[in-house]
Amino acid sequence: MSKKPLEKRTLFFYGLSDAPVMLASFPMMLYMNKFYATDMGIDLAALATILLLARVFDLITDPLVGYFSDHTKTRWGRRKPWIFASIPLLMIGIYKIFLPEPGVDIWYVAGWLLVMWLGWTMLMIPYYAWGAELSTDYDERTRVTGWRAAMGSIGMVLSIVIPLVAVLFFNLEGIAGIMKITGIAVLILIPIAIGLTLFMVEERQQKTVPAIQAFDGLKIMMKNGLFRRLVLAFTLSTMGLSILMPLNAFYVVSVLEAPETYIPILMFFTAIIGTFAIPLWVKVSDRIGKHRAWAAGLLTVLVVSPTYLFLGPGQFMFMVPFAMISAIGTGAFQTLPNSMKADVIDIDTAKTGENRAAMFFSAWSLATKAAGSIGASLGLFALSMIGYDAAAGAVNSEEALMGLKYSYAILPAIMFITAGLIVWNYPLSRERQRRIRAAIDRRDDRRAEVAALNAGPKIHILKPPNSLDCWKFAARLRKSECEPAYLLFADLLLHCARFSNGHHPAIGLSVQLSK
Repeated sequence: MSKKPLEKRTLFFYGLSDAPVMLASFPMMLYMNKFYATDMGIDLAALATILLLARVFDLITDPLVGYFSDHTKTRWGRRKPWIFASIPLLMIGIYKIFLPEPGVDIWYVAGWLLVMWLGWTMLMIPYYAWGAELSTDYDERTRVTGWRAAMGSIGMVLSIVIPLVAVLFFNLEGIAGIMKITGIAVLILIPIAIGLTLFMVEERQQKTVPAIQAFDGLKIMMKNGLFRRLVLAFTLSTMGLSILMPLNAFYVVSVLEAPETYIPILMFFTAIIGTFAIPLWVKVSDRIGKHRAWAAGLLTVLVVSPTYLFLGPGQFMFMVPFAMISAIGTGAFQTLPNSMKADVIDIDTAKTGENRAAMFFSAWSLATKAAGSIGASLGLFALSMIGYDAAAGAVNSEEALMGLKYSYAILPAIMFITAGLIVWNYPLSRERQRRIRAAIDRRDDRRAEVAALNAGPKIHILKPPNSLDCWKFAARLRKSECEPAYLLFADLLLHCARFSNGHHPAIGLSVQLSK
């Protein structure tokens, strides 16, 4: 793999596929729970249960997609076929979830979520593994994830701007209208963005193919201490965000008593700030390391979390600046963990001699989905336990509203604090990663040399040596199109012929060149 900096054109078109992903996932995280609870009348506890149980499906699909992606051999590469095949599943699943018919039940939601998440798995595991393989450099990988996060942030901004424009100029009503118009935009963008990535970005051929079985690979990954630590920190921080984001809509409407149409306004400002924060965190990570920069992002979010306990009706505008500060911190979440994950894969490659990037990304994808579902479910279960009523027109008690405040401000903070403590002294530094990568590159070079020798002319010992045989063979070898190692051997034969005269048993040879 190339060690020179990747072209911006390559980084742009690779990152482009993350735009429709975030265009779809951000509204799902922010609006879906309230949409199905309030507009479709589905019970909060039932919705939380389905979100958890549906992830059991991923325990099977994620390792299998990772395994088969690592072992796929086609003229287009091993990642691109899976990404291409994900498009129809994603599109039909998103259509059914974002634009449901009136009167759907919980089983409708569960079934179409499974279809959509299968498409999501087939896209994201090979796509993220491909990103890790674009470069082997510690800092260059941060550029790859930075560009991908930036394009994802553009998708997130679009998920806010599109409904915001519709609210301001076309009288779009409520969360149901936001889900509908965003779903249509996603369906248009998915084939365009993913198609450009597949067409414009080269997938480099890998030198080794993993020999390990799918579920055995997961067991081995769990023995990788740094990977376990990274996944745990990432899972906790993702759970914190997954509690925070869905509760935004409930908090704004019930605590601040603001219209639902204010939510895209809040999200617009936070998304803009979060997007501009990504290059900042890339620079910070260059100076203090990825793990410390990530911890600093977690701390930034923690600073403002308690302020939400003190806001009340009519104070929406007071919430906006605190949410913008929090968005600066979440920019670190979008960029740095994925770059750190690519570095951890190098440790496994160094130990096993195999590139099993997609297997690691399948485990990461599973952790991401589990954290998202568990976090969202915790928030919904908390609302159900405190007696919060999400039905349209419902009036909630002071105790229920206070419980909503604590669920919104304190539950995510606990997750962020724990994740920060885990990641603070993370031991994989830039220097250590570069030493590991150099060892991998040296081994790959040796393998390439051996493969070239095996593919070249075959040498057979025929009889006791004499100088004439050495001269003849050396001449034929030097005239042929051989690897440098064979030319060096030809020089050695000439040396033998000149000084041994065919009589030195230790170095004299007589050989035949096999065609």
